[in-house]
Amino acid sequence: MKAIIKGSRSFKGRFKPPADKSISHRVAIFSSIAEGKSWVKNFLLAQDCLATVEALKKLGVEAELNFETAELKINGRGLSGLKESEDVINAGNSASTMRMLAGLVSSFPFLTVITGDQSLRKRPMDRIICPLSQMGAAILAREEKFAPLCIKGATLKGISYSLPVASAQLKTAVMLAALRAEGETTIIEPAVSRDHSERILKKQGADVEIEGKIIKIRPVERLKPLSFFVPGDFSSAAFFVVAALICPESEIEIESVNLNPSRLGLLEVLEWMGAKFKVEVEKDEVEPVGRIKVSSSSLSSVDVGGSIWPRLIDEGPVLFVAMALAKGRSRVFNAQELRVKETDRIKAMAIELSKMGAKIEEKEDGLIIDGVDKLKGAVVESYGDHRIAMALSIAALRAEGETLIENAECVQVSFPSFFEELKKICQAEVHLIQ
Repeated sequence: MKAIIKGSRSFKGRFKPPADKSISHRVAIFSSIAEGKSWVKNFLLAQDCLATVEALKKLGVEAELNFETAELKINGRGLSGLKESEDVINAGNSASTMRMLAGLVSSFPFLTVITGDQSLRKRPMDRIICPLSQMGAAILAREEKFAPLCIKGATLKGISYSLPVASAQLKTAVMLAALRAEGETTIIEPAVSRDHSERILKKQGADVEIEGKIIKIRPVERLKPLSFFVPGDFSSAAFFVVAALICPESEIEIESVNLNPSRLGLLEVLEWMGAKFKVEVEKDEVEPVGRIKVSSSSLSSVDVGGSIWPRLIDEGPVLFVAMALAKGRSRVFNAQELRVKETDRIKAMAIELSKMGAKIEEKEDGLIIDGVDKLKGAVVESYGDHRIAMALSIAALRAEGETLIENAECVQVSFPSFFEELKKICQAEVHLIQ
């Protein structure tokens, strides 16, 4: 599918983002090993999360998903009840599914083979193979530690492990393995990453202790089932936050969005750039939830690096769009992790935004971006990466002429209604063609 987008005029509106992708993955997985029936409302009906549900079914989990109401019901099998899959598990494009599932099955005495699409089979899996192997699992992978993964579970032992990168997926994989390991497992993060797993597991009665960047987890006999409403995804909302900032005389109010501090690094950076917005927490149970009001702003350049990246890793592409339209020179560094996402997001955004008239210099660990007043329409490529496709769509709002985005169907991974919302909220001309 190709998307043709032609600019945007001033807009005002309200918007409820789709359900949080990270949380949807986790509540499904954690519910599968709880004792009793879990009920999840507002589950994300996107390709990545559907891959997780299908994977759990292959492991013997009873899961019923209502596509009209976005409700997921799971009859948990307890901490010892998963069954060996009779077939290879396909995680599709979802690294969350592959990495977290690897941690889940590594303590069960059966064989599991997990594969994915071409993009996922190029993403690094050594980061989970190393700690899970140290705990006692036997894991085979292709050369250079790429999927498919062949996992022979075993009785695991707790370890102390310093994560090589701040990754919530890696952290969760080790935590899932630790739930059935012998003794205590200690996880040491180089920087704080999103903490949804810790919050949900605590609600379920897991023995989790958190002290700054150190997480200790000890095995328990059972996990409680969940009754959970998944809040809106800030990573999806981020595209419309930037849209309101860069389009003149525009304003948007984003409702029912997750306001977990470990996810709001983008807002911190945008505030440094001079963005006008207001954040209001309306309830704070397992996750803080509320609204964000954003209005057009004159943005200035900024330097971004260091420990903030784990808190805005998914928002990198759309941040680069904001930088491309800000006054002055912005510098991005310590962002190597963006090179091993669904695609090399540093290279991809440098190439595609340059086509649109942005002034960008690619560096090994980031970018140098000199802001311009306006972009120009061009034919650009998504590389099959949902966040690249959506970031380029936002850039197109401030471009003269039409922008054509190739392989735009990849938005189905996390935000199936993205182009409908872009047309409705930002009043952009959007045409989808095969």
